[in-house]
Amino acid sequence: MSGLIALLDDVAAISKVAAASLDDVAGQAAKAGAKAAGAVIDDAAVTPKYLQGFQATRELPIVWKIARGSLFNKLVILLPMALLLSAFAPWLITPLLMIGGAYLCFEGAEKVAHLFARGERHDSEQHIHPEGDGAALEEKRVAGAIKTDFILSAEIMTIALATIPVEDSLWMKALILVVVAIGITLAVYGAVALIVKADDVGLHMATGRRGVLAALGRGIVKFMPGFMVALTTLGTAAMLWVGGQIVLHGMGELGWHAPYDWIKHRAEDAAALVPQAPGVAAWATTAFFDGLFGLALGMALIPLVTRVINPLLAVTVLPVIGAVRTMFGGGSTGKIGEQSRK
Repeated sequence: MSGLIALLDDVAAISKVAAASLDDVAGQAAKAGAKAAGAVIDDAAVTPKYLQGFQATRELPIVWKIARGSLFNKLVILLPMALLLSAFAPWLITPLLMIGGAYLCFEGAEKVAHLFARGERHDSEQHIHPEGDGAALEEKRVAGAIKTDFILSAEIMTIALATIPVEDSLWMKALILVVVAIGITLAVYGAVALIVKADDVGLHMATGRRGVLAALGRGIVKFMPGFMVALTTLGTAAMLWVGGQIVLHGMGELGWHAPYDWIKHRAEDAAALVPQAPGVAAWATTAFFDGLFGLALGMALIPLVTRVINPLLAVTVLPVIGAVRTMFGGGSTGKIGEQSRK
């Protein structure tokens, strides 16, 4: 009997440790997801563009295909790479994080540049309205969306890895990254599904009905175009802010503290000027200067990325990714030239 009681005590102790570990995983995963806000918002803002032109009955199946490809990107390709990086080359995390942040700055700046050059068509916009129809067009769109997702997923996983304490065990890091990968994928593509079906729901509510329900349906239909514009604007701002913050913080960690410290001092000055809400003033000031830095960096990177890096990726990295996806049954990745994000 005493042996049974001792065994139950051991089981209870193990359960407490497991529960504490799960709480730690959930907390760190939430923190990592918040840090990756720029990439997450951008993913939710960009993905609905791949569904333009399809019948309403195909929208959710296409979202599912892209979400499945996103999970493959995160769990099969990027997770092992992140764990190997953490185990054998942790010193690379900050530089890689800065590269991801710089790419966020580039994407945000490119979207700002398009506001002043609406008449020009970018190569990265051309796959949104590709020629073709039916199943072939659907596969082409899905392949392009999954490639876009790979870039964003790499940013998300790197940001998440950088937030995990160095002293955590390898299995703990793996579990946190798995939770981040699944949680963010469900959040992003669940939101995308709601966004793309909202106008259909509104139209259904307004058709053949009267009263409050019909008015609500008409309101949803009118609201969604403006909401999409606002979401895109928020995504652009988040990319510039988060990307600039990542690069500035990385520069500080690598030894160049001046830009980061200057912004920190300006935030402190703003907090002193607004004693009623010092935290809000400090955050707004930091976000403003981080975003301004991100915009300047992104504008400087536009010619480098569009003329050098993207063409280089098209003939080096992307074929390797396609081979890995085919090897593990991840599906087609489409034409190499469709790797652009727009």
